Amino acid sequence: MVFSTMGRAPWISEEIERALYAFLDSKLQAIGNVPIKVGGCDDHVHCLFGLSRTVAIAKTVENIKSSSSTWMKTYQSDFAWQLGYAVFSVDPQQTDGVVIYIEGQREHHKGIDFKDEFRKLMLEHGISIDERYVWD
Repeated sequence: MVFSTMGRAPWISEEIERALYAFLDSKLQAIGNVPIKVGGCDDHVHCLFGLSRTVAIAKTVENIKSSSSTWMKTYQSDFAWQLGYAVFSVDPQQTDGVVIYIEGQREHHKGIDFKDEFRKLMLEHGISIDERYVWD
């Protein structure tokens, strides 16, 4: 699962990212998911997890984004996540590679911004996007 801050504002500082990722991990687990890796960078988050067998992905996203938005507002009062998100299936044999990818987000994004990364992910998964509706 991937989602960004509203307007890709750099609200996820290195000082709070560890606490945010731990919060997201615990929320994923609390609603029946199996967290594998949560990480990201200043303006977005990646969550790799085994999906609950009883909670729909849309409900998972809603829960994660709303609870973490409330949590983030204790650090940044006008914090907000973008309205949208993306969710991808991961081949279990690719899990280790995805974990490494998530762990390297800060370094990775020295060379590519979130929008370009998102476009690349969509293209790699054969998903066309209408840019009028993707960015908020």
